[in-house]
Amino acid sequence: MKVAVMGAGAVGCFYGGMLARAGHEVVLVGRPQHVAAFTERGLRLQAQSFDQTLAVAASTDPAIVAGADLVLFCVKSTDTESAGAQLLPHLAPDTLVLTLQNGTDNADRLRQVIPQPVSAAVVYVATEMAGPGHVRHHGRGELVIEPAARSQQAAEALIAAGVPTEISDNVRGALWFKLILNCAYNALSAITQLPYGRIVQSAGVAEVIAQLVAECRAVADADQVALPGDIDAGVRMIAASMPNQYSSTAQDLARGKLSEIDHLNGFIVRRGQALGVATPVNLAMQTLVKLIESKQAST
Repeated sequence: MKVAVMGAGAVGCFYGGMLARAGHEVVLVGRPQHVAAFTERGLRLQAQSFDQTLAVAASTDPAIVAGADLVLFCVKSTDTESAGAQLLPHLAPDTLVLTLQNGTDNADRLRQVIPQPVSAAVVYVATEMAGPGHVRHHGRGELVIEPAARSQQAAEALIAAGVPTEISDNVRGALWFKLILNCAYNALSAITQLPYGRIVQSAGVAEVIAQLVAECRAVADADQVALPGDIDAGVRMIAASMPNQYSSTAQDLARGKLSEIDHLNGFIVRRGQALGVATPVNLAMQTLVKLIESKQAST
């Protein structure tokens, strides 16, 4: 397949790189400093079991996606509609757009912008951009995707490329499961600039995480979301399986960028308000991260 990555950051470069290793043609749409590195040296994919540089095409212009069979849509949740509009003129009618984003509503928002088949995906991976054109993989990599036209073909390609992939009829529940994990850790990691393993060793953190999760579950219940699996076990596994990982929110703040906090803890706050569920601890996390963003913007 021809595979395009819209938003070639850590997540997009990891999955795009894995597909490039498997022999697919991969093109990347990203920021200028990364595009320059991709063009000059290729994409360096530093995984746990290999360190490989891959030849890829890259551009800051979304026109490079023309002819793609599959688009990995990896932009920040705040940019979903604008990035979708940029893609629209260059997509074939049957191109599958797979949303690899935080939050629960990106696929629905994207469907309002483009008529192509859109499939939501739940992403469980620890990655970071270690430098221009260089993605470092710290662990995991599973995807759970919803049924859509060509999603079976995409899943088969990903599995063959070494990416554990499952098609599920309850992706909404899986997205909420992932959202709750993000709400438990992302803001705490961002505010403290500490990795997950360090956070959970601090006094009082277990109680704060428990309160965050309880509020999220109450909102999910009120929204009639069928959560799959054991949330408490999932929360424990994050710190155990990725102790050295900093949240994407922490990475954004460390680079002076706006975060996705309004689509994480902020989403829980908004849904709670709409459904009559109190979410004071999630509101505190959202407010503290927004204060840090405001401070950085004014300096």
